[in-house]
Amino acid sequence: MSLQQTDVLIIGAGAAGMMCALTAARRGRSVVLLDHSSRLAEKIRISGGGRCNFTNLNAKPENYLSQNPHFCRSALARFTPQHFIAMLDRHGIGYHEKTLGQLFCDEGSEAVIAMLKSECDAAGVRWSMPCEITEVGRSDAFYVATSRAKYRAASLVVATGGLSIPKIGATPFGYKIAEQFGVPMTKLKPGLVPLTFHPEEWAVYAELSGASLDAVVSFGKHSFRENLLFTHRGLSGPAILQISSYWEQGKPLSIDLLPDLDIAAMFLQHRGSKMLLGNFLAQYLPKRLADIVATKWALNAPLNQCSDKELRALADKLKDWQITPTGTQGYSKAEVTCGGVDTRALSSKTMECNEVSGLFFVGEVMDVTGQLGGYNFQWAWASGHAAGLAA
Repeated sequence: MSLQQTDVLIIGAGAAGMMCALTAARRGRSVVLLDHSSRLAEKIRISGGGRCNFTNLNAKPENYLSQNPHFCRSALARFTPQHFIAMLDRHGIGYHEKTLGQLFCDEGSEAVIAMLKSECDAAGVRWSMPCEITEVGRSDAFYVATSRAKYRAASLVVATGGLSIPKIGATPFGYKIAEQFGVPMTKLKPGLVPLTFHPEEWAVYAELSGASLDAVVSFGKHSFRENLLFTHRGLSGPAILQISSYWEQGKPLSIDLLPDLDIAAMFLQHRGSKMLLGNFLAQYLPKRLADIVATKWALNAPLNQCSDKELRALADKLKDWQITPTGTQGYSKAEVTCGGVDTRALSSKTMECNEVSGLFFVGEVMDVTGQLGGYNFQWAWASGHAAGLAA
């Protein structure tokens, strides 16, 4: 099998890998991009329901979780959402803003994948996919043996992603490379993932499956106001996916089911009403939820027959429903992996390992996790670009 020489070898042809490849190749570096999949950028393809939520106009360091919270500042400042938008504009690809700064592609994910591939091709990137990697090593340069060829490179970039969504090819390969070269890792867990509850405890709410409402979900100092969705097994929807990245096992969430309403004041105002509690609440909550709240959290009596103490207790619970998940739906349903290669071992300017010169990590494989809404793609573009300028 032939030994091929290249300046930069990138493992993983996803969002971060392709951005790194085209950036390095534009600088005149010879670049080879390896991937074990035969389909390019599956995670871009399925994102945003196939519409690709490719960035967020509001992307700033506060939208990212990491053990090293300031690490992402430099890369995000040097490659902004506007830089990516300029690339779409050059290719005549339309996009639109949905809510909260989220940008989606008018023509769907395939247009974004095709754009990145054509940018890589124009810059002279060589592709090797699908290929299986059998060995990674280093002497005076990095050495990678694959099912197609052997490669020798001055720089090795690991852009292998995390553990989320194994059915599209996610593997722990990048973490194994980090381990091999003695690069520390932080604890891994599924992020942006639905939460589950004990089946017996949840039985009363399982019949609400499909019901959704606007709510504020809080954990510690973090809170998100977005849609909350009831499922057979627990809770989902954007508000839950957001909080799941911060939630810690065994601890309760706080949910405000009526964020715009002073329900205690409404109870007082309608104190003399003969309306059943469930019917009264159905004006503000989905009917099925109102019925469960009225019958399980209180006695479903007419308002004028409920005691002040009962109504106060019910108002408190509606504004601060304390509920403890038993777990998550795991990596198969998680949009991202929280944790990863410890960024304290990397340069925030270049993504290069402090102790292993020429070894870079970009994208989801690192301990930088964005919130829901295009932030993870923005990190892929920014970190890939930073490494591409240095590799």
